[in-house]
Amino acid sequence: MADLNTTYMGIKLKNPIVVGACSLSKQIDTIKQIEASGAGALVLKSLFEEQIQLEQGKLEDELSQHEELYAEAVTLFPSIEHGGPKEHLYWVAEAKKAVSIPLIASINAVSDEAWSEYAVRMAETGVDGLELNFYSLPLDPELTSDEIENRELAIFRKVREAVEIPVGVKLHPFYTNMMHVAAAFDRAGANSVVMFNRLFQPDLSIERGEEIARLTLSDATDSAVSLRWAALLHGRIRADIISATGIMTGRDVIKMIMAGATAVQVVSTLYKNKINYIGEMLSELSTWMDGKGFKSLSDFRGHASKKNVKDPWAFERGQYIKALLGFD
Repeated sequence: MADLNTTYMGIKLKNPIVVGACSLSKQIDTIKQIEASGAGALVLKSLFEEQIQLEQGKLEDELSQHEELYAEAVTLFPSIEHGGPKEHLYWVAEAKKAVSIPLIASINAVSDEAWSEYAVRMAETGVDGLELNFYSLPLDPELTSDEIENRELAIFRKVREAVEIPVGVKLHPFYTNMMHVAAAFDRAGANSVVMFNRLFQPDLSIERGEEIARLTLSDATDSAVSLRWAALLHGRIRADIISATGIMTGRDVIKMIMAGATAVQVVSTLYKNKINYIGEMLSELSTWMDGKGFKSLSDFRGHASKKNVKDPWAFERGQYIKALLGFD
């Protein structure tokens, strides 16, 4: 029987399939179902500072809407304030009590101060680790890539100093030099590097001539970028390499580990195939390992990474013509 044990930001897992942050973790019953289906760990739905800011603004508007209608009623009721992250923190603490698999809290803040504040308060809930989602859309043409990356690194270092639990980063694929960024977070003490965040992209209605929101689930072809960078980073950083986006089947899990990942995050496949599909993915992984004679994930992790493949340029080809030259 194959041993599927691995690590995720240094945390020991019974297998490499981790459910990524999404709305599936909004309910305790669903979280229990994720555990029962065999997931190695769960990243809880993100705490978004922007959402809290919007809710605070809405509450203030509603409370002040009629405050001057009757002068004698201005001070009739006690002052009411938005609870900030308290509701989310309470729910995270309740989720931690409900299951025994490792739970990782996810943070997506805007202001520099909120990152550390949320991290400390999240750690107090008892979660096993923190995942920092770094992505913002730079709209200032004078802002350089160095400035963006250095700010993120400074935020990470403050969080790393503020908490004792493992801290990982979930990155996007649009940095100028991904190798440099991953290595920089690794040197700063990141316990894991998750590649990559699936970002919201707008769409347009040609009938109404306006922007529309569209949630598009990933498919297996979306995993190619994660595969490339797992293969390129394997053996180059100490942090756990976590592949995300487009991991739909057990075969996709195998590919990522073979490229160099220690674990994977799955989301879209659970929306398409239901939560119980985790068990089928694990079965596919175990059956393949038994057939190949692999006793543990470490027996084949990184076997197809850049440092181990015969073609030294296999994962470095960026231009279409170079890729064509590699085909027979």
